[in-house]
Amino acid sequence: MAQIVVIGAGMGAMAAAARLAVAGHRVTVYERTDTYGGGVGRLTRAGFAFDTGPALLHLPAVYRDLFVKTGKESLEQSLGLVQVDPASRHLFPDGTDFTLPNASRAGVVAALDAAVGAGAGERWSELVNRAREVWDATRRPLLEEPLRAERAEALGRDPYPALPHRKGLFRRPVPVTLASVAERELTDPRLIALLESHALAYGLDPREAPGSATVLPYLEQTFGSWYVTGGLRGLADALYERCLARRVEFRFGSDVVGVVEKDGRAAGVRLADGSVAEADMVVAGVSPARLAAIAPGAAETAQAAPVPPGRFSVFLALSGARPEGTAHRTVVHGGDRAAELEAVFGAGAASAYRPTVTVLRPDDPATVPGDGHEAVTLTATVAPHGERADWRDERAVAAFAERVVESAKAAVPDLAERVLWREVRTPADTEAATGAEGGGVPAPVLAGARGAFLRPGNLTRLPGCYLVGGFAHPGGGLAHAGMSGAMVAGLVVSGADWRGSQ
Repeated sequence: MAQIVVIGAGMGAMAAAARLAVAGHRVTVYERTDTYGGGVGRLTRAGFAFDTGPALLHLPAVYRDLFVKTGKESLEQSLGLVQVDPASRHLFPDGTDFTLPNASRAGVVAALDAAVGAGAGERWSELVNRAREVWDATRRPLLEEPLRAERAEALGRDPYPALPHRKGLFRRPVPVTLASVAERELTDPRLIALLESHALAYGLDPREAPGSATVLPYLEQTFGSWYVTGGLRGLADALYERCLARRVEFRFGSDVVGVVEKDGRAAGVRLADGSVAEADMVVAGVSPARLAAIAPGAAETAQAAPVPPGRFSVFLALSGARPEGTAHRTVVHGGDRAAELEAVFGAGAASAYRPTVTVLRPDDPATVPGDGHEAVTLTATVAPHGERADWRDERAVAAFAERVVESAKAAVPDLAERVLWREVRTPADTEAATGAEGGGVPAPVLAGARGAFLRPGNLTRLPGCYLVGGFAHPGGGLAHAGMSGAMVAGLVVSGADWRGSQ
């Protein structure tokens, strides 16, 4: 039985802590803030409740496995988990409006044929079928096994089965990107926007992301979208309670400023108050930049990856009940794709455009003070806080919030007269709350692009120090955080030769 220190109380870190405690280790979590969950936060005010991070869960099997392996109560016994149906509604500048059912291939085909035109559903379905090949090829080596150097070359190749095309004498091979896949295989700008919106929601630039990013809509369409009653913060609550039940100790308000090394391996952590917590192993649920600051010997020496985009959210407390039949999630697509992509990923003005906005309207009495009210969340993917975007500039924030609300009116026509109050959260707020540089939200790992969309492995350069969470393999997203925790626990319990799930 070893003494293990976990830095941070994010979802990946807690997933690792619970599994390690069940394996018989003494686990203590040091968290610099006064709460747990990392980016899975909650805003409450005047009886209204909002998720400040992710609001839907995909691949719930990851957390089902976690709860089965760490206690008697299943995931469904620990919280309310319901499928969202329909999965999403999509509104476009030209007036096109369609709703996609949850986890129904035939239903999606019919909806797209009716709204976009005959054959549109089949083109989409064929693309999703090819995305299934990506899932089959990468599920185990990319999502269930630790990242190892000998696999880097294979994972750097894009597994998306691109369609054959004519070859000319002077034709040069062109890298397959999600944008090129969309243009060649979907053709219709609305279908292209539908595909690219999945990448944008994860902070991925479709012009750079490999064709394997098609796996994102495949996962959602195949395994469905799920909502936690009371908000997704309930998942963090349940995981925290599971950790406590397994006797994991938490030390909140404890800022780790260094990893202690002894005899060439991690031997504990140094806290901001000058004290040292000794340990046999350290699990760091931090960003690569933070790891480099507190444990230079553990961090990768390669050039640091750019800070990923962040989320801009507007939380709206509305008078009036949620109309019957309202979709839980509506995506209002932006009108100028080039301007939005340049603003988020390039050199364009970070706030002077009309963004793609996701409108979340849960049918959940637990999120409102009573009948006759509605809690609505508007989110947009934006440039991270930093040189290109100063999200502490009150005027810029207010102007962009107005632009977000204006876009949302397509989904909530009576929005203006129903607003009781609103609050805004920017990437600068995310940075302050979670410590993530620029408030960036990491995307899931993807195969292809010569490994550009992989993350640092869970085994660091410092023996006895492990990396967990969204900034480590296998990347961001709730499901991937849970996978990360499972990988780290497997490496600690079974050793560096552990090859993943059996």
